[in-house]
Amino acid sequence: MGQTLFDKVWQEHVLAGEEGNAQLLYIDLHMIHEVTTPQGFESLRSEGRQLRAPEKTIATIDHNVPTKNIFTIKDAISRKQIEALQRNCRDFGVELMDHGSEGQGIVHMIGPEQGATQPGKTVVCGDSHTATHGAFGAIAFGIGSSEVEHVFATQTIWQRKPKIMGIKLTGKLQAGVYAKDIMLNLIHTYGTDFATGYAIEYYGEAVSDLSMEGRMTLCNMAIEFGAKYGLVAPDQKTFDYLEGKPRAPKDFKRAVAYWKTLYTDPDADFDYVLEVSIDDLAPYVTWGTTPAMGLPYGEKFPQVSDHNDQRAYEYMDLRPQMDATDIPISYIFLGSCTNSRLEDLIEGAKYIKGRKVAPHISAWVVPGSRPVKRAAEAMGIAQQYIDAGFEWREPGCSACISMNADRVPPGTHCASTTNRNFEGRQGKGSRTHLCSPAMAVLAAVKGHFYDTRLDDQEVPVL
Repeated sequence: MGQTLFDKVWQEHVLAGEEGNAQLLYIDLHMIHEVTTPQGFESLRSEGRQLRAPEKTIATIDHNVPTKNIFTIKDAISRKQIEALQRNCRDFGVELMDHGSEGQGIVHMIGPEQGATQPGKTVVCGDSHTATHGAFGAIAFGIGSSEVEHVFATQTIWQRKPKIMGIKLTGKLQAGVYAKDIMLNLIHTYGTDFATGYAIEYYGEAVSDLSMEGRMTLCNMAIEFGAKYGLVAPDQKTFDYLEGKPRAPKDFKRAVAYWKTLYTDPDADFDYVLEVSIDDLAPYVTWGTTPAMGLPYGEKFPQVSDHNDQRAYEYMDLRPQMDATDIPISYIFLGSCTNSRLEDLIEGAKYIKGRKVAPHISAWVVPGSRPVKRAAEAMGIAQQYIDAGFEWREPGCSACISMNADRVPPGTHCASTTNRNFEGRQGKGSRTHLCSPAMAVLAAVKGHFYDTRLDDQEVPVL
């Protein structure tokens, strides 16, 4: 019987242990940041140990950084964590994309940008959205602080192999509908725990049609669907994306020859298969406090069915039978590891041509990395946002996670391109509505949510 893509990559990295039990995996790439690494480094230091493979470890500073007045870090804990990572990287020989440097960005952005994230690799990071890297055909997953220490010391980790779920996406996305909408649809339809215990492989013509950025969005939000891993088989788009990147293999042709073997065999069986057509998919907006509490644009919010709905409506100060247009948004956040890539900024800019941000809206654009920021500035995209009244910021996690100075004010409704809308996620009392970058930008200029499919017809794209 054939093997799935996940089977092939997993098998290549098993050092010890039997299938069905925990197995020891070799880790090819360890991405690190300032929040989940201080304990691991300190433990190494106290035991007089070195990193097993510093050349396979890449650091950046993202969670704690303010994206305005970036070197004025008022929070003492944030400042200490940043300084600790800078010191630890010096002491242990780890390359650091330092705060304010040209390479700095969100940890899930810089791996692909550097070409360090590659098909067939195992990639870990102390952050649950590490699944993002699976878009390249890698087994990538988030780990805890104690596991970070284990990888520091051994370049390995113990894991139990998950079941494999194949999600086949068929059809074509309509104009104005995006990869983010696919994930919000899946999570709304099947629930936030649907893929718990599984690794997801996305495949089908709709996945092949997506850009690498769109595939990263799918894999990024696999964790919101319950899965620890999401991945897509590499193809020519993957190879083209990686070619010429700083850390791409020197013998690129040989690497591609290997990468072309990384696919699910036709006679391989997934443990579960879900097939979804996206032909009629509408843009999504969430109304509640989990990613599952979302609806296609224009559909009325549901009646209260349990205490979770009741609590969500009370927290969000919304009511059943309202719709997305009724949400009194006053903040826009275009950022995060889900949707702050160059393609996201380009797609969003299509909706601001000749328009201004509505007077009652505060709108931020936070590029996910400095390379994205520089590219958008060189293309004139940044100026379009600035001319329309958006605030153009420095790279970082920013208001996705409210661990820094960037926060959505209490009681404020925010159209957000992030991946989580839990209570207080973007700041105490903040009210987050997940959506695509296009939906967020269109909401900023309209002053309320609006159908991105319709606007694509109203306003010619760039």
